[in-house]
Formats: sequence, C-alpha cells, structure tokens
Amino acid sequence: MTVLEKIHARAHTLFEPITTRLSLAGRVALLTTAAVAAVLTIISISVFVLVRQEIIGALDDSMLKRANQAVEAGYTPRNLTVNEANLLAIAGIQLLTIRSGGGEFLVHSADAFPYDNREREVALGLVDHSARTAHVDGVTYRVVAVQAGPGQAFVLAQSMESTRRALERLRVVLTLSTLSGMILAGVAGWAVAGNGLRPVRRLTAATERVAATRDLTPIDVGGKEDELARLTRSFNAMLLALDDTQRRERQLIADAGHELRTPLTSLRTNVDLLRQASGQSDRRLDPAAHRELLDDIGAQLDELTTLVSDLTELARDEPLHRDPEPLDLAEVVQRAVDRVQLRASTVTFDVLLDSSWILGDSRLLERAVTNLLDNAVKWSPPGGTVRVRLSRGTVTVADEGPGIAAEDLPHVFDRFYRSTEARTLPGSGLGLAIVKRAADRHGGSVDVDSEFGHGATFTFRVPLDEE
Repeated sequence: MTVLEKIHARAHTLFEPITTRLSLAGRVALLTTAAVAAVLTIISISVFVLVRQEIIGALDDSMLKRANQAVEAGYTPRNLTVNEANLLAIAGIQLLTIRSGGGEFLVHSADAFPYDNREREVALGLVDHSARTAHVDGVTYRVVAVQAGPGQAFVLAQSMESTRRALERLRVVLTLSTLSGMILAGVAGWAVAGNGLRPVRRLTAATERVAATRDLTPIDVGGKEDELARLTRSFNAMLLALDDTQRRERQLIADAGHELRTPLTSLRTNVDLLRQASGQSDRRLDPAAHRELLDDIGAQLDELTTLVSDLTELARDEPLHRDPEPLDLAEVVQRAVDRVQLRASTVTFDVLLDSSWILGDSRLLERAVTNLLDNAVKWSPPGGTVRVRLSRGTVTVADEGPGIAAEDLPHVFDRFYRSTEARTLPGSGLGLAIVKRAADRHGGSVDVDSEFGHGATFTFRVPLDEE
C-alpha cells in the first residue's frame, strides 16, 4: 500500500463516523471545507517558508556586506585594542584569530560570542564566509563570518528579534486567513450544496408522495440541461411506466372478471339443474339430456381452465429465465404442428421448415406457435389448408379464412379483444396477446397481414443465434 493510499484509508476511517451522520448537503459542505483547508494550509506553509527564507537571505546579504566593508576599512584583530574590541562586541561584532599551529583561538573581546567550527573554517581559509543562527540566553542571533586576513575572521552577530516578530505576525495573518477561508468555504459549500440539491429534494418529495398516495403524476423539469434535469426526466419516465403498468393491471383484472363471469354463471346454472334433477323424481333427466348437460359442463370447465391458464401466462411479466438455451426453432414449430393436428382433423397443414437456431425458451415459443395455429384452424373453412413456413427465425402462418376487417387489425394482439365475428366462437381473446408477449420476451416481433375475405397471414420473428 502506497503512502497516499494509507493517508486516504486513514482519512476515511476518521471521517466515516462523522459523514454517515450528516446529510448529503452537510457532507458536501464538509468535504469542500476540508479540501479548501488543505489547500490553504499548504499555501500558507509555503508562503511562510518562502518569506522566512527571503528575510533571512536578505539579512545575511546585509550582514555580509557590512562585514566585508569593515574588513576593507581595516577592522582586523591585529589592529584593534581590547577596548575597541569590547565596543565592537556591544554592536555584535567580534574578532578572532587562529594560531598558525591550529588549536584554540584567541579573541580581543573580554565577552566573546560563542563560536563554532564554521567560524574556525572561515578563519583558516577553508571557506570564504559562513552564516548560521545561534541561540544565546533565550535570544536568537544571526551570525556571519568573513575572512579578515591569514588566520583571522571577522564575525558579525545580530539579534533576530525584529525578524522573529515579523515572522510571528506573518504566521498569525496566515493562520487567520486560513481559518477565514475555511469558514467561507464551509458557508459557500453549504449554500452551493443546498441550491444544487434542490432538484434532488424535489425527487425525494416526489418519491415520498408516490409511496404515500400512489399518485404517479410526473414532476416539472426545471433548470438547465444538466445531470439533475436528466435524472428528473428519467424519474418521470419511470412514473409513466408505473402508471401504464397499473392501468394495464387494472384493465386485466376488469377484463378477467368479465370473461370469468360468463363460464362461471353457466356452470352454476348447469350444476343447479343437476342438483334439482337428482333431488326430485318428477324432474329427473333422461340419459341423453343428462349426458348433454355433463358434456356442456365439461366444455365450460375446459374453457375456464384455458382462460385461467392464459391469464396466468399473461400475469408473468418477468423476462426469460437466466440461461436461455440454444434450440432449433424448426423442432419447436414441428411439435406445435403435431399437437394441433391431433385436434384439427378438418383442415390440412402445408408445412415447410428450415433449420433456425436461436436462444430462447422452448415452452414459451411452442405455446406462441400453437396459439397461431389454433387461431388459423378456428378461422379456416372445413377442408381448408393452413400454410406454415419457417426461414431464418421467421415463422409464417397463413389461413384461408374470411380475413380480418381493417378496423380490427390494430387490435388483434390486445388482451381480450374479440371482433364481432369472433364473439360467437370459443376462445378467451388472450391467445394472440400471449403470442405478442412471447415475441417481445425474445427480442422479436409479430404482425399480421390480411385482406378481408381472403384469409390472414401472421408473421412471428425471433433473432437468430449468430454464434
């Protein structure tokens, strides 16, 4: 783990307990303040270090210039008396000389300033000059030294109290500036976050309103074309989709109740007749009438079972199962044809199938093709022909029936829709709706082409598995 990653992890550990208790606006304001504080702190430290170096550099230059001028004017250890050296020491100037054999150094001042190796190196000629900071009796001095001849050094010391006070004032100004910047950044961050998150609060209020009232009215999209505006439009699209789903569910329930009422009423009537016939001897039915009544009940039960099965199929609004299997659509269509042929002895099937490999649900596809075939058989005249073709994932089912009227064509795939002619025939009006659902789930489509009086042709398409 790098140093930056460690710092990030440490900061996350420190701030997570705080940020989790704050609102989103509070977190934005806190992060803005922290970022500005970090930047201002770095800038303040950099300014302080640079200014301190500039001040000390200017002080060194001034002191070195004065020391060189003093040496040029003849102030050397050999030319000064002890009294003159003491007077210079009061001004922070001290002279030292190094014996030719090295070792200890001699000064002409009774109150000598503490020297170190840097001044000795200057006296010995190892370096031209030196500069350092020294602390004596709690006072900070800047000490420079220049050569004053062979084995001699001219040392000048000056108190840095004025410099220290100037730097202290600079430190206070920078600290106050950093704190002020942090406060302003916090206030500005809170204001910007509060204003920028106003659309989010509107969305929050809208979701709470939907949860409390089930009102799916879209909210107004205000502001510029930014991310929040797109989020609002996406939310409105979701509300419209939910509203459409609820509308279709209510319509499905209402239509289902209407369609179930007829077979249930007929069943209740027939059961009452059987109960009355079995309870009173004078009302007993002859065997033929009794068998006819039972056959009628069986047909109504079959119709009711088909209707419930179709409703269950349409009620499933989930996509295909997670792992659609590769399959040959020709085999699925052939199974559907074989099944329908068993109960459709009055028509002939003309079948021509090409292999078409797809990814899908064989059960759902077989149900869809079976519904298309049942629909073609229902409308075909006795002795008619139902033509079935399959090529590259496209199933075509054509009948020789009366065709579909122009006003009925846009509605043939609607739930429970039945044309005037179809209302006298068996069926729930859900078969073609199931076909459309199967096509949609497989990413395909279904459409119908018909001229009234000349039959109808249904085309069911699903995408091929190109791998």
